[in-house]
Amino acid sequence: MTRDHIRWGILGASGFARKTMAPAINEARRSRLAAIATRDPSRAAPFAAIAPGLKIHQSYQELLTDPEIDAVYIPLPNALHVDWSIRAAEAGKSVLCEKPIALKSGEFNDLIAARDRTGQIIAEAWMPAHHPQWHKARALIAKGALGKLHTVTGAFTYGLEDPANIRLSVDLAGGALRDVGVYPIGAFRFATGLEPTILWADATVENGVDTSTWVQARAGDIRFSFHVSMRATRYQTMVFQGSAGRMTLTAPFNAGQYAQADLLLAHDGQPFETHSFPEARQYALQVEAMAATLLDGADFPYPLETARGTQIAIDAVLDKLGMSR
Repeated sequence: MTRDHIRWGILGASGFARKTMAPAINEARRSRLAAIATRDPSRAAPFAAIAPGLKIHQSYQELLTDPEIDAVYIPLPNALHVDWSIRAAEAGKSVLCEKPIALKSGEFNDLIAARDRTGQIIAEAWMPAHHPQWHKARALIAKGALGKLHTVTGAFTYGLEDPANIRLSVDLAGGALRDVGVYPIGAFRFATGLEPTILWADATVENGVDTSTWVQARAGDIRFSFHVSMRATRYQTMVFQGSAGRMTLTAPFNAGQYAQADLLLAHDGQPFETHSFPEARQYALQVEAMAATLLDGADFPYPLETARGTQIAIDAVLDKLGMSR
């Protein structure tokens, strides 16, 4: 690509795209929000306020045929991610798609084939991979700062009250596990380089959708457990405990929005060692990583092959719950 910046389009006018990703695209270096696809002008207006001169397309396909768009961000319901990611790549656009990019690990074969066939980047928008706190956490574990890793625990919970929210739709592949299970599972895998084996899972199910899920897993001698919920108070944590120390990430997933990203390293009888990341903006960093891949040929930090491992674990949890589709 000979351009000096990436021209982005967004498929749909979701609240998350409006509040978070549209500003992040414009904040990121070498990227610009150039178009959105929505039939409702009133939903496009807040995006136009962020990006003056924004082009408004009446359909997703119309945006994909726009020759002035280089890449698209896809925040559509989970059940539509694979289809529109492949359509976008075949239309000559690179893709950053919201998680989960697929509903089953086998669907990654189609995504990888489309990526390789078209030469376009297709990536899942798992933003922790771009935050420096997770690179620090991975480095500390690798150098033995915790000793022999023993136990990892995580949680991501929030309260969802709107019964019409798509996260509660079985037809649109909603559920707490698919919505936020990718975070503790992906964090465990990213930090340790290990693949968890699912031992046990339980869930509260409402109208065919898991609204809370509890999971126990292991990787070799390491025990890993986590809880995700759409019916509990807002909470996030990841804790890694070893023979020589404990590491806690206080805002592991929505850093800067949930709380400041602090990594606390504790050793017996010693004060906490605190590593803070108040300035890091992971959504903008994620967009900048796409720009570096497209403009400079850099490797994307979270390729489909890596994302597939998290989906394999999610598939295994759903199997344990008897909720495979």
